[in-house]
Amino acid sequence: MDASSGDDAAVYALGDGRALVVTVDFFTPLVDDPYDFGRIAATNAFSDIYAMGAKPLFVLNLLSFPRALLGDGLVEEIIRGGSDVAREVGVPIMGGHSVDDPEPKYGMVAVGEVEVEDLVTVTSAEAGDLLVLTKAIGTGVVATAIKAEAASPTATTAAVTSMTTLNREAAAAMKSVGVRAATDVTGFGLLGHLSNLLLQSGVAAKIVAEDIPVLPEVSELIAAGHIPGGTRRNLKDLEDRVEFGDQDETTRLILADAQTSGGLLISVPEERAEELMALLETASPVAAIIGRVTDGAPGTIKVV
Repeated sequence: MDASSGDDAAVYALGDGRALVVTVDFFTPLVDDPYDFGRIAATNAFSDIYAMGAKPLFVLNLLSFPRALLGDGLVEEIIRGGSDVAREVGVPIMGGHSVDDPEPKYGMVAVGEVEVEDLVTVTSAEAGDLLVLTKAIGTGVVATAIKAEAASPTATTAAVTSMTTLNREAAAAMKSVGVRAATDVTGFGLLGHLSNLLLQSGVAAKIVAEDIPVLPEVSELIAAGHIPGGTRRNLKDLEDRVEFGDQDETTRLILADAQTSGGLLISVPEERAEELMALLETASPVAAIIGRVTDGAPGTIKVV
């Protein structure tokens, strides 16, 4: 796989039509609960494997943590969270590495396997495809509010539930139906990841803002000033690629919000979209058709 393609993970051909899919991800705590932090980080690490249509094989832990706090039981809870997710996936944690660091960080190297003919990339979307998003967005805003102790229990629970929900079932649905392209929505936000998929495929898109699922209370939290720096950067970086309609600043920030452990963004032929959505009713109940791939300047998005 060409490293310039912008795909979610590295792909290494093994021969005989098989390939390894390998990815790494780690970050600082997004939530106060160390167990939930471990679960979120692990779920996020598996997401790239699922986005490319691969089956996870094993993971390695990556941990940075201040030595002075090792006796407080926090590390054990972080690792327990990651281990529970790996157990849910059904793969072993086969080691890892830790370093003394004043700022905690946790994540995983995830290794998967895929038949080359089943590989899902960001390079094959075609004009006329429908765009499907499998999770609500807004986790960046909620996580920022959590750090400021300003997120309500409702907003926090919804965000944590979303971030700890594996993309496994959604990926199985897209593989069953047969889709053209897919990616997962993480740090570059919905607009950033969509723009990359479109750019790599040589197409454009039109999306409908009101059809995009959003987590509870995100608009209110933005109004209160809980906006991640990464979200603002995303919006600025995309100003030459995105044509907005009459959407207000809050909506624009939501569409660019930097996500963690977000859903899959899928480009599916229109004739297969109904079958995909039927499968996603169980796999990902909030999944929605949010727009359509169009002809146009590669990587550009029109928001209506």
